[in-house]
Amino acid sequence: MTVRHAAYCRDPGSHREPTMTLQVHSLTPERWADLERLFAARGCSVARSCWCMYYRQSGTQAAAANHAALKALVDAGRPPGLIGYREGEPVAWIALGPREDFAKLRRSPVMKPVDDKPVWSVLCFVVPAAHRGQGLARAMLKAAIAYAKAQGAKLLEAYPVDRPQRSADDASLWFGSKSLFDREGFVEVARRKPQRPVVRRALD
Repeated sequence: MTVRHAAYCRDPGSHREPTMTLQVHSLTPERWADLERLFAARGCSVARSCWCMYYRQSGTQAAAANHAALKALVDAGRPPGLIGYREGEPVAWIALGPREDFAKLRRSPVMKPVDDKPVWSVLCFVVPAAHRGQGLARAMLKAAIAYAKAQGAKLLEAYPVDRPQRSADDASLWFGSKSLFDREGFVEVARRKPQRPVVRRALD
């Protein structure tokens, strides 16, 4: 089933009303080619290797195996995330789902469980280089909050980066910045590493 959300994008430095609409859908088989196109864009080389499967598996696989594994999830009717479109073009991706779907989180020193409460996890944002700096990550996070709530989730959890300066080639930026989550009402619940908090937002 496709779940459609309308989110709005603005320049993060602007106080004007949003001027563009981002259409956000859950990733279904008919949208698979759009995700491939998105991940093939400049600035998405990490996504092309991982295919958002790194934390879903206990081990590490090659890019082709990750590609096949993610497609299998989609074909089985288990949307692993949301894809955003602007004027029909795929421009953003966010990976999320029930925490128990991400096997590697259980033994991560940074992202291991805080408690035994059932939560959904936001793992990764992908925005091609040509579309960055336009508020797409925030729009995708808003859509993810709405989607998780519609699926019955009570808590949404994430593992952002919290540092004063970030390098554009820092792979950990795929987790998003803490300030992004702060703006959407997430609160810190743990910090096992100085620059990597665990944040949550209640959805009820």
